[in-house]
Amino acid sequence: MRTVLVVDDEPTIAASVAARLRAEGYAVETAHDGPSAVAAAAAGRPDLVVLDVMLPGFDGLEVCRRIQAEHPVPVLMLTARDAETDLLVGLAVGADDYLTKPFSPRELAARVHALFRRIDRTRAAVPDRIVLGDLEIDPAQRRVVRAGEPAHLTPLEFDLLVHLAARPRHVHAREALVAAVWGWTDGTAGRTVDSHVKALRRKLGADLIRTVHGVGYALEVGS
Repeated sequence: MRTVLVVDDEPTIAASVAARLRAEGYAVETAHDGPSAVAAAAAGRPDLVVLDVMLPGFDGLEVCRRIQAEHPVPVLMLTARDAETDLLVGLAVGADDYLTKPFSPRELAARVHALFRRIDRTRAAVPDRIVLGDLEIDPAQRRVVRAGEPAHLTPLEFDLLVHLAARPRHVHAREALVAAVWGWTDGTAGRTVDSHVKALRRKLGADLIRTVHGVGYALEVGS
């Protein structure tokens, strides 16, 4: 049974979300502030975190940053704001998806299902090990090394890298990456892709991914 950690400072929302996810077959733990969320994630190692941005103690962005530093895990962020800046900041610290309040428990459960489907699809489609020049990827252990130096990637950064590495030098359109990696089909999340590519360049080297202006990206590490 997969475990979901639900973090929200409003008890009624946390209880409603937890009840819906339990009805969907998940084990659910809850936390109501930043410090307890980080502690719960460290102790329970959940398979996914549903995380409110506005929390006492410290906010959800800091919670996400600390959780991802210890144990990369998919994160669905909840926010009462829908500004693009908030979205990009959340993605930069390791969030996988965003849901703006108010939302229905049914919609949230659908997002959780979609995230798990993406994870399962990605793990089933990749080989045991990928080696391209000085880049080494171990999908089973979700580890990445470049030039002998390990890199810490968020789950979505890792999945994006694996997808690009499966066809090195091939130019992937942004819309195709959104559909393949995120599982979204509306084609409106190009900025999301850009944000994650920027993070991969920062962590693995600016020469890793080539931008094809007006189209998308290609992995440039030699084989």
